[in-house]
Amino acid sequence: MLEVLFDRTYRHLFLAQVFALLGTGLATVALGLLAYDLAQDGAAMVLGTVFTIKMVAYVGIAPIAGAFADRINRRALLVTLDLVRAGAAFCLPFVAEVWQVYVLIFLLQSASAAFTPTFQATIPDVLPDEAKYTRALSLSRLAYDLENIVSPTLAALLLAVMSFNMLFFGTVIGFAASALLVVSVLLPSPKATERRGIYDRTTRGIRIYLATPRLRGLLALNLTAASAGAMVLVNSVVLVRGQLGLGETALAWAMFAFGAGSMVAALALPRLLDRLPDRPVMLTGGWVMIGSLVAMVGVKLGAGLSWPSLLAFWLVIGLGYAAVLTPSGRLLRRSAHPEDRPAVFAAQFALSHVCWLITYPLSGWLMTTFGTAPTALSLAGLGLIGVVFAMRMWPSGTSDTVEHTHENLPLDHPHLNGERHHSHTLVIDDAHPRWGSKF
Repeated sequence: MLEVLFDRTYRHLFLAQVFALLGTGLATVALGLLAYDLAQDGAAMVLGTVFTIKMVAYVGIAPIAGAFADRINRRALLVTLDLVRAGAAFCLPFVAEVWQVYVLIFLLQSASAAFTPTFQATIPDVLPDEAKYTRALSLSRLAYDLENIVSPTLAALLLAVMSFNMLFFGTVIGFAASALLVVSVLLPSPKATERRGIYDRTTRGIRIYLATPRLRGLLALNLTAASAGAMVLVNSVVLVRGQLGLGETALAWAMFAFGAGSMVAALALPRLLDRLPDRPVMLTGGWVMIGSLVAMVGVKLGAGLSWPSLLAFWLVIGLGYAAVLTPSGRLLRRSAHPEDRPAVFAAQFALSHVCWLITYPLSGWLMTTFGTAPTALSLAGLGLIGVVFAMRMWPSGTSDTVEHTHENLPLDHPHLNGERHHSHTLVIDDAHPRWGSKF
């Protein structure tokens, strides 16, 4: 897995991701404690609102950013967005009202909505070989897990000697380090093959995404991941601080358990994906998350939720979460030409966060209104809907390469690009063998 780090450009990008995510992880812990400090028992509702604002920014900004990502120098764009995020994080320690948190989070997450899909779409251009790209995806998943493991651990240590507000300055350092690493390398910026209107550029990624069976299945599984993830991210602070009566550092360790499960899965996935198709691995991850939420309901209604049992449930949810999300980049890479990758990655970013836009406020409202067991059961039911839809929309037995032609497609079909009479072997779903380039 680590051999991909010999590539200097990828190594710098990976380290940039690590530093940015470490800073983001510190902010996640600090935001939970800030919400509890400002709202006490209403912290779940405040966090639900914060995460909803984050999702609104992601859903609204990402497609626009993806539409213009091939028109702007990628390095300059990524560095500028890192600096915007650092500036917003710098202001967070000085807030005194909940509405100020909302404004700053919207600014920070709007920059992230433009940064993340552009960054993700750059990696397959830096590492065109799929085997290396698969390893890079696992490393990327590990980087995200650092947000849930190293950041909470570091937060727990820092909270012993300083107030939680100081953690936001660690976030500033993380984004600044990311900007320095990105500016230190040259990044490929593929040019679009043709000039398109604003509407076409803005919607192209979503149209490609929704026309592809395996990506529709991925979207359904994103709903499952968002359901379980919202239970962890929104309600951990209430479970740990409110119901179990534990200290601030316990919240960091709860997030550590979630990240540890995800990291274990990410380490195992490269070899597993060498032997098994993506679909069964990802579906299994969905079932694992649902099972953990249902088991949590049983424990809560029985002996009652304890600290060790909460850690165990978060660990298992982390395993399933990584099993669903880690292979997603492979599906996106197979489903778009290089010039369309920013748009398709942006579509994944936006559409997946529509799922979070549903589950974040739902999770906060359910916890505040009904309590733990109804919340976990409701989110498990929503996750089940995602798995069932994924099984139906992403048929089993699909292959990666299918010989096809565009003979029967109209010239204005969004996947045709004005060409009708040609045939070639491309990466597509055989469930829809005549749909366009690399589908």
